[in-house]
Formats: sequence, structure tokens, C-alpha cells
Amino acid sequence: MTRCAWARWGDLNAFFGLILDNVAVMIVLVVLVTSASPVADERYSREFVLTQMIPGTALGVVVGDLAYTWMALRLARRIGRSDVTAMPLGLDTPSTFAVGPLVLLPALKQGMGVDGFGMDHQQAMVFGWHVGAVVLVLVGVFKSVVAPMGGKIRQWVPRAGLLGSLAGIALALIAFVPLWTHIAAVPVVGLMSLTVILVALVAHRALPGKIPGALAAVVLGLLIYLAGDYLGGALDWPVVPPLEAHTSVTWRPPELLPEFSWNVLWWQRVAWQALASLPIMLPFALATIVGGIDCTESAAAAGDEYDTRTILLTEGLASVAAGACGGVIQNTPYIGHPAYKAMGGRAAYTLATAIFVGAAGLFGWFIHLFDWLPEAAAFPILVFIGLEIAAQSFRATPVRHFPAVALAVLPALAYLALIPMNRALAGRAPDADAAVVVQSLRCLAGGFIVTSLLWASALAAILDGRLVRSAVYLGVAAVCSLFGIIHSPLQSAAIAWPHEVFAQMQVLARTVEHPAAILCQSPYHWAAAYGLAAVLLVALSAFRNPASELPSHARLPR
Repeated sequence: MTRCAWARWGDLNAFFGLILDNVAVMIVLVVLVTSASPVADERYSREFVLTQMIPGTALGVVVGDLAYTWMALRLARRIGRSDVTAMPLGLDTPSTFAVGPLVLLPALKQGMGVDGFGMDHQQAMVFGWHVGAVVLVLVGVFKSVVAPMGGKIRQWVPRAGLLGSLAGIALALIAFVPLWTHIAAVPVVGLMSLTVILVALVAHRALPGKIPGALAAVVLGLLIYLAGDYLGGALDWPVVPPLEAHTSVTWRPPELLPEFSWNVLWWQRVAWQALASLPIMLPFALATIVGGIDCTESAAAAGDEYDTRTILLTEGLASVAAGACGGVIQNTPYIGHPAYKAMGGRAAYTLATAIFVGAAGLFGWFIHLFDWLPEAAAFPILVFIGLEIAAQSFRATPVRHFPAVALAVLPALAYLALIPMNRALAGRAPDADAAVVVQSLRCLAGGFIVTSLLWASALAAILDGRLVRSAVYLGVAAVCSLFGIIHSPLQSAAIAWPHEVFAQMQVLARTVEHPAAILCQSPYHWAAAYGLAAVLLVALSAFRNPASELPSHARLPR
């Protein structure tokens, strides 16, 4: 290997693409948990997230990218080539949209709630943060243990199940929510940045001077925002909304263990809340394992053959390291190694990413970066990520399983519909006519990630003619629905014993004109419905399928 062969000019393009992906994900986390409610006590403070959660989260990127850099150098040295490209690693975007509203915010509410632990706001924020960090450690341990069994997981859970649930999150949350809340809110900036993203990253069209598409989109959006802000003031006519005046955040090292958390009861509460959140996060861990396998295979197709187990083990250990230091977002290899290779990237871009992210987390640079970077300019990259994940879900799934992927999107749409409805209600109880509609949406949205996985897996098995296997998936869904892992009718979507949930539903039913409309969506009803459907599939499996007896040319295309 020749000297400095691990670094090329293309590493600059690759660096900006990788770093902006990671920065966008961290911005998403900040936005999700600091603007969830107009009531200050129902959300995390911006200072707390930037000084406590972000540094540990950044550490996972540092550990993972340093390991992948070393693996690239070792591979180049072993095979005697100078064009080896390092595997890209970063923060997992889909799980960020789950850990914020489905783990961190419920833990904050549990800490402060009347039925919770009665903490003050500061203690409740620490409690929620500790829950998120413990969940990340558990997820990292799970990934590390399961990494050698990645091939088996691909046999047990069809791709339509794992990738279908991601497709729903990608379209409904990763792509649509930023489009709705930030890009469409400032179209002069958002659509310009989005156009650059579509041209450079979706259509793969080179920009003048080979400027990295992600960097060009952000810089153009920032320049338009600043120009619009100036023109708006000069003309006394708003072109863009003024930059938000955030409270000044003073950088301070994260305090992992405040004095009030040094007791057994605290960690018992944290552990219980973290275990209750695992059903939400484990499907994302499985998805990153399968995604890591796919990323390794795509790298091999591009000429760089990495050891799959080492790639997967690295992402698991990086997540453990991040969680142990207060991080809350899991790490994963990014889809797109061939794209980084086509940019001319070698090993320097992952090394530079590790150094930049580490320094920014250590010295608090992210505080200033997040203050000066308009979200309308940064969030179009999330639209690209959402489109890429959704497209990859279909590309990597057999054509006959496309209906299963489409079915997996529906629970995510229910969760999406619930977001503006919850904002409109703003903590108020819906009127009698709307109560049934709201509860139906809550049932479909509760645990939607697990629901999507099980629905898509069941339909994929039906499409393959494996009705008994499909019945097994529905049996798992019946158990999950009985305990509120999926289809919880409660606003908190809490995991609880079915009789406790039914008692709360009876209280709500007394407030509506037709109580049966509320009570017939109890955990007992959902579990019975799945059980009956499973029995039906087992019964149908005893009958021969006439379609299988048709000549091959007469069968419907799959």
C-alpha cells in the first residue's frame, strides 16, 4: 500500500455527506424532545439535551467510525490495494423518531406525573435521560449478542417484515413530518434545499465543481435564509420567519450521575421503565442488524469485502459505549458504501467524521451549530433519507411481498394522524363523538413498529403459502396486544395487565353515548381477534390451494 493511499480528495465529499447525515439526526432528536409540547414541564429543555444527551450520543459515532477506519486500513494492507473505502457509520435515523416520542418523553411524563414518581422537572429529565441511556445499552448488548446470528434472523423474519416497518417510518415520519413541519413552513428556503437534494442525491447528478450535494443544499438554504431575513427587515415584509431566539446555552460537561440518582430505588425505576420500552426499540435493533448485513454485502459487491460479524459487532459495541456515557441513539452502518466509494472516499472520511464529531461533542460546538443552522435548510436531507429507506425496502424485498411492505406502512400512518390530533386536543379529552375515532387511532398507532413487523411478516407468509407460519405471527400479535405492547387504547400507550386497562376503559365509556364502541377495542378483543384469525389460517392450511395446481404460465404474477 502506497503512502497516504488511504486519503484522497474524494474523502472531502464523503465527509460532508456523512457528517451532515449525523448532524441532521441530532437536530431531529433536539426538535422532537424540546418542542413536543407548549408546556415547559412536558418537554426537555434545550440546554439539557445539548449538554447531557448529545455528547454521549456523539461518542458512539466516534467509536464506530474509528473502528471502521481501522478495518479499512487493515483490509487495504492485507489485500495490497489503495482504493479501499471504509464502511460509513452513523446515528440511526428511524430509531431516533422512536426513542424521542416513544421512550424519552413517556419517561419524562412518568417521572413527573401524578400517577408516576412525583419528581420535579429537573429530576424527571434526568430520569428520562437515564431510561434512554439504559435502553441504548440494552439494545447495544442485544445487537452484540445477536450479531453472529444475523443470518438466522433473516430466515426467521422475512425482509417484508423488517423493511416494511422501516418503510412506514421512512415515509410517514422521516420524510413527511419534516416536510410538513419545517420545509413547507419556509418554502422559499426548504424547496430550494430540497431541489438540490433531489438532483444531487436522488438523481445522482453531479453539481458544478463536484460540490457535495448535502453541503450544497445546506449552504444554499442558509444563504437564502440570511438574505430573506435581511430583505424582510428592509422591505418590512416577511420573506422568512426570524431565526428563533434560543436561550443562551452555556456548555458544561455532562453530569452522568447527579447526587439524587445514587440510590437503588432510582435505578429500579429506571430499569423497569427501560424494560417496558424494549419492545419498541428491539425491532429497530433487528433492522440495523439485517441492514448491516446488506451494507456489508453491498460493500463486497463494490470490491471491499469486510467481515460481516465484525461490522455488526462494532455497531453493537459502539451503541453500548454511547449508552454508558449518556447517549440515546443507536449506531448503524449506513446504506451507501458504493456511493461513498464512487465519490472517491477512502478511509480518511470516516476518520475525519470521528474527529469532528468527537471534538464537537467534547467542546460543545453542536450548541452553536444548531443555533445557526435553519431547520428548513437542514431537514431536506431527511426527505432524501426517508425516500432512500423506502426505496431500499422495496428493492430488497421480493416482488411478491410488495403488498406486505405496503401493509406495514398503514400503522405508521395511524401514528402520523395521531400527531396533529394530539396537538389539537392539547391534553383535553375529546368530545363524545370523537372519542371512538381517537381511540381507534390510538389502538392502531400504539406499538405501531411491532404491529407493522408482525402484519407484514404474516402477509408475506400467506403470500408464500405458509399459512401455519403466518398463524404463528398472529399468535405473537395476540400476546402482544393482550399486554399493550401493540394496540394499547390508553393515551400513554402503557404496557399493563389487561384487567387494569379494561378498568380505565370503563371509566372512559361512561362519558360517551355508546359505551360498547369504546369497550369493544379492549386488549381482550384484540387478542381474541388475532387468535381467531390464527385459527382460521391453520384451518385453511389443511385445504389444498387450487392456484398451486394451475400451470405455471397461468398463475398470477408475483
